[in-house]
Amino acid sequence: MISIESVSKWYGPSFQVLKDCTTDVTTGQVVVVCGPSGSGKSTLIKTVNGLEPIDRGLIRVCGEDVKAAGRKISALRAKVGMVFQHFELFPHLRIIDNICLAQQKVLKRDRESSERVANNLLDRVGLRAHAHKFPGELSGGQQQRVAIARALAMEPVCMLFDEPTSALDPEMINEVLDVMIELAREGMTMMVVTHEMGFARKVADRVVFMDCGEIVEDTAKDTFFDTPRSDRAKSFLSRILSH
Repeated sequence: MISIESVSKWYGPSFQVLKDCTTDVTTGQVVVVCGPSGSGKSTLIKTVNGLEPIDRGLIRVCGEDVKAAGRKISALRAKVGMVFQHFELFPHLRIIDNICLAQQKVLKRDRESSERVANNLLDRVGLRAHAHKFPGELSGGQQQRVAIARALAMEPVCMLFDEPTSALDPEMINEVLDVMIELAREGMTMMVVTHEMGFARKVADRVVFMDCGEIVEDTAKDTFFDTPRSDRAKSFLSRILSH
């Protein structure tokens, strides 16, 4: 589903944010990408749908070269749902309109069909009653569930999550994770940047651990948590799991 081969990226002439990264996500897999702040994990996930261009290497989604997509990048992004840390909803549009907009513009659905899809997805994330509110009238957790519904409205083949709970109050985290867990159980292919190790233990098939722009470990979930190979991963886990 997603193939990342020897990907490198620089910011400016001297700062290399990604260093020869290689990994893949097969259909139906949930891969959690974790690591310390500044390790390059969010940059890596944004390269998958072309939000961050790469300088070297190759990324394919469903066999399609992301770098070569050119003007077709919007169609490719429609296949790859993206949920951001800060929701990225349009504040001046009602919830129903936020979910309908891309369906109408990209998928060319009519308004009636778009609203039907939107309402079904709002039911799914428990927010149908809020369809005609504006984002500012919802809690952070509710806004993030709307963002997930918006991504799902495009009928993606896979989903990318870039630290989807890091901007939320602790009480709101579980309501978002519950939706993600349900997606995983339904077989959605997912690549998730997160510090939520409980989520990783529960639903991940593999864990990719990054540090200083490099993939240090790429292994099965149980192996990563029980017998990490690198000293850096051991140190990371000892800090993040000690509280």
